[in-house]
Amino acid sequence: MVKVLFVCTGNICRSPTAEGVFRALVEAEGLGGAVTVDSAGTHGYHVGEKPDGRSCAAARRRGVVLDALRARQVSHADFERFDLVLAMDRGHYDMLTRLCPPERRDRLHLFMDFAPDLGIKDVPDPYYGGGDGFERVLDLIEAGAQGLLGHIRRALP
Repeated sequence: MVKVLFVCTGNICRSPTAEGVFRALVEAEGLGGAVTVDSAGTHGYHVGEKPDGRSCAAARRRGVVLDALRARQVSHADFERFDLVLAMDRGHYDMLTRLCPPERRDRLHLFMDFAPDLGIKDVPDPYYGGGDGFERVLDLIEAGAQGLLGHIRRALP
């Protein structure tokens, strides 16, 4: 079993979108029994809340449902529970580096490193922008999810 955690700021836009997109991809590929997916935020601003309605609407247009997800804050225990802790941008990566035990740093990555051909390190925060920002986030997440799936497939026995 490979356990993947996506992390953004409040866990209501980017990371739940990544969770939903990647979970749908894993299920479509028949790997639901081999891969576990979750998401969290670096901050507890929205703990217990649903993902942002704009994230839900954009994902729904692509066949991904996020409505059942609830925000939570990342914890020290996540570095023990998850094989891959994926930061949605470099700011999250820096925060997670400070939280992560040194012996678990190999689990921490930038999510967009799984889509190196795009030449982008950060999934931009769409929260304060218009609706097209949520579509752009989905485009990036779909590309990263494909690369991540390839990485995991190579690691599976």
